[in-house]
Amino acid sequence: MDDKIKFELEFVVQSSPQLLYQYLSTPSGLSEWFADNVNSRGEMFSFIWDGSEEEAKLLKRKSDEFVRFTWVDNDDDSYFEMKIIVDEITKDVSLFITDFAEEDEVDEAKMLWRNQVSDLKQVLGSV
Repeated sequence: MDDKIKFELEFVVQSSPQLLYQYLSTPSGLSEWFADNVNSRGEMFSFIWDGSEEEAKLLKRKSDEFVRFTWVDNDDDSYFEMKIIVDEITKDVSLFITDFAEEDEVDEAKMLWRNQVSDLKQVLGSV
């Protein structure tokens, strides 16, 4: 298998870090923008899109700062992370996405994230 390529995206979000974190870390929050439905048992999250289900494990989290997941069917050490950064001076809130994709799928993965975050911004009223 080819090594996946790490990529990062940044989005400015008009939201408090506390509210944004709820949409990144809870099944109910994630199901409003990331997947059609999300269930969790402990550190295991089930993401459902169009009837297909993907399992992810919550690797790390820090309240109001970041969450990191890995797909259970991964055969490498890739992950996806959503990190909240607050600018010290302007207090602008940014969402940093870190993810991995096959070389020929990076552009598609970035576009998918842009679409998902656009949905998140609509849910937050941050358009």
